[in-house]
Amino acid sequence: MSQVHLRRHYRRNGWPAGRGRVTLCKVCTTAAEYPADDLEGLCNLACLRHTVDRLILGRGSQGIERLEAVLKAQSFSLHRHDTYAIGLTLAGVQTFRYRGARRYSLPGQCHILHPDEAHDGAPGTEGGFRYRILYLDPVLVQEALGGKSLPFVSDPVVAFPARRLISFKRLWDLDDEIDELGRVDVVDLALEALMAACRRPIGSVRLSMEGLNRARAMIAADPAKRHSLDTLEKVAKLDRWTLARQFRAAFGTSPSRYRTMRQLNIARRLILSGMPLVEASLGAGFADQSHMTRQFKKAFGLAPGHWATAASRA
Repeated sequence: MSQVHLRRHYRRNGWPAGRGRVTLCKVCTTAAEYPADDLEGLCNLACLRHTVDRLILGRGSQGIERLEAVLKAQSFSLHRHDTYAIGLTLAGVQTFRYRGARRYSLPGQCHILHPDEAHDGAPGTEGGFRYRILYLDPVLVQEALGGKSLPFVSDPVVAFPARRLISFKRLWDLDDEIDELGRVDVVDLALEALMAACRRPIGSVRLSMEGLNRARAMIAADPAKRHSLDTLEKVAKLDRWTLARQFRAAFGTSPSRYRTMRQLNIARRLILSGMPLVEASLGAGFADQSHMTRQFKKAFGLAPGHWATAASRA
């Protein structure tokens, strides 16, 4: 998207809330002017002309991952993951396809993606883009909700007012250590962001969380093992149709997809440790490297080799 087209787009649809006048950088369309009480300089960035594609993995906790990405030449192919993704565009223009429409996110705007929803990601201009993102396990959100259906944000690009955006900054602090209390705080902030962006009320039907958690725990305990539907029905004490429907409402994905993502998490850890791809594939319970590679790209938008290379540049 050119500078001219980008300006026309936001003149028609409105600029992101929470800022005054915005000046677009001539090189990378960075928002160069922010209020004095911005995210402690998080968004006051230099142009991206000298950067290379890279992924920086931040500090996390069980069910919480934080990452910074800089992309110029590389794009994420269509993929989906079983976590909430709450991102903040820091520089450049980020574009992605989501639920049948092309979206654009400018610096200072958030993008909130529901678990298991297919999307891609690419630079919206030649200058590339930079963003930080929080990946949050729906299990943690479900614990806070107490058995209600997960909130769904229908419009993924969200322009929070500046002061509210500042209140969410811990979500994207890569160096922030998360202890037990911090974990609760991060989940609470994320839930606040989800609820603020959600345009429809959460369903009032109570889910059978005791049985659903038993089924989920069985899958998570040994992702390499394929459990039959009969076994999961008995463990959850639910029929297969109720199990499938309520599992997705509670955790944002199907039991089968949940298992695959647990395998891929194992594979990522092994790859980061330096293990060759074929060994990491077998160690995570995949039939072979090609099977793992197909599933990896479907989940993360990059082939495992490209992902490992980008992560190693941090």
